[in-house]
Amino acid sequence: MKINKAYIKKHKIKLSILTIVLIVYAFCLPSELFNEPTSTVVLSREDKLLGAKIAKDGQWRFPENNSVPEKFKTCLILFEDEHFYKHPGFNPVSIYKAFQQNRKAGKIVRGGSTLTQQVIRLSRKRTQRTYFEKFKEIILATRLELRESKEEILSLWANNAPFGGNVVGLEAASWRYFNRSPHNLSWAEAATLAILPNAPTLIYPGKNQEKLLKKRNRLLKKLLEKEIIDSLTYKLSIQEEIPSKPYAIPQITPHLLQKISKKQEGQLVKTTIAYDLQQQVNKVVKSHYTHLAQNEIYNAAILVLNVKTREVLTYVGNTPTTRDHQKDVDIIDKPRSTGSILKPFLYGAMLDNGDILQETLIPDIPTQIGTYKPENFNQDYAGAIPAKKALSRSLNIPAVKMLQTFGTDKLHDYLQQMNFTTMKQSANHYGLSLILGGAESNLWDLCKNYAAFASTINHYEGSMQYFSNEFCEPIYVYGEKVDFGKKQEEKNILNAASMYLTFESLKEVYRPGDDQNWQYFDSSKQIAWKTGTSFGFRDAWAIGTTQDYVVGVWVGNADGEGRPGLVGVQTAAPILFDVFDKLPKSKWFTAPYNEMVDIEVCTKSGYRAPGIGEDKTSMAIAVTGLR
Repeated sequence: MKINKAYIKKHKIKLSILTIVLIVYAFCLPSELFNEPTSTVVLSREDKLLGAKIAKDGQWRFPENNSVPEKFKTCLILFEDEHFYKHPGFNPVSIYKAFQQNRKAGKIVRGGSTLTQQVIRLSRKRTQRTYFEKFKEIILATRLELRESKEEILSLWANNAPFGGNVVGLEAASWRYFNRSPHNLSWAEAATLAILPNAPTLIYPGKNQEKLLKKRNRLLKKLLEKEIIDSLTYKLSIQEEIPSKPYAIPQITPHLLQKISKKQEGQLVKTTIAYDLQQQVNKVVKSHYTHLAQNEIYNAAILVLNVKTREVLTYVGNTPTTRDHQKDVDIIDKPRSTGSILKPFLYGAMLDNGDILQETLIPDIPTQIGTYKPENFNQDYAGAIPAKKALSRSLNIPAVKMLQTFGTDKLHDYLQQMNFTTMKQSANHYGLSLILGGAESNLWDLCKNYAAFASTINHYEGSMQYFSNEFCEPIYVYGEKVDFGKKQEEKNILNAASMYLTFESLKEVYRPGDDQNWQYFDSSKQIAWKTGTSFGFRDAWAIGTTQDYVVGVWVGNADGEGRPGLVGVQTAAPILFDVFDKLPKSKWFTAPYNEMVDIEVCTKSGYRAPGIGEDKTSMAIAVTGLR
């Protein structure tokens, strides 16, 4: 102990200097080497690229990915640093050889840097290639080797190396130069990317193609000599062409990317989007857009939800139109006049409240209420018509009379409970026009509430109970789960039977085009659906649901210009059924019999029949209809 104290006292200056050096060495490396802005990247549920937005600094730099594909890793190490897994951050042999070559050339012609040193140089953004800079790189490289694993160092390199132009990092380079994920690269493609960062300003696809080809083939030859690839793979690989120019980054869901970037800019977000379905729906939209544009109708939006998980499966915010026609506007969350699309909510509320039964006769005759004079779309009248047929035929006059009976305040309250976010005015502001397009909503809110109806029926049939949070927001981030709340005996807003009977009526809606024989389809083809057309032919709607899926369609012009023929059944409905054709088949809803009861109904009025008389029939109604 005395010896130690004496030694310390004698060498305290040296030990102090050593301690300082060790402390400096320990803290010489920043905790975060790279802090540049990154692109916003959106993936499908299958991890396929849906789209990306360039980083704030104008670089294609994807968020950090810790997974470096084996092919690329093999090519990179063989080309840049064969002893990567053996050295402590620098390679003395390489440094000596580089020094000798540089001395003979009279200038720096070879760096001798390891991949670890290159990571340090990239992080420090130093362009000078001096011996002093090289010494600092060596010190920092050894510190990095102590802090990170070899695999993490490779990941840092792959995420931050320059690949020519404004392309930074392996992920962005793979998509820009080969239009695919780096995990799907061939040996030739991996070899090409491995050599690009060696001189990214001089050689890259589109510049010095011959030099790039020769360097790639030399690396492939080296892979053959090392017996990493066989002769056949080598022969096929050298036949592969070098890309001549960068590809555009895929933009399969540009409006969802736009939506995500507002909240999660610079992040990689895995979504609930089903890749193949999204691609198919994009083609449907493009096909219909070509036809619609001939009538100067330029915009459309489509949303597909999974009823049971409330996941967004497809998100089309607009058509592939031009900037002049506002192709970048995401219409899914934009408020538009509802037309007739709210009629099912009134019908369901009146069934639930006991104000009508399905067969209750509603007058469809010329009507004027004060200064308000509603008219049917076809300007015809049906006389006395059962409520369910008035809904399936979307007659305006019966709908207004039903709302007058039910009360605008009461329907407005129901809609507020369903969280129609764009209906911010009072019931008096909308008046009776509320049911014919006097209010505005958006595709998001409408689809989520149609999904809530369908989900309520599904849940009730499965458990004979309701969920407290059935009218919840859909989700588009993969891994998130909807909280449907607690099970309860009491309904939330409407009971399951009222919703089911509403869908039974909507199932009878007359289909357009080739679907005229819809009533002969089996149960897997049955869809509850509704169209809407706003005043002045500005908005066309179609929303349909099955047990499993909700599809919502809006068609019109983003600037609000109306067009003749812009009618829900003619423009939006054909898109709706084309999309349903891309979805798996769904069976029809199971009736929630525990919330239904059979009663005798008068065949003349549609109301509950009195105890005597012969003009009556049996009908299943919602239990609440007994009031």
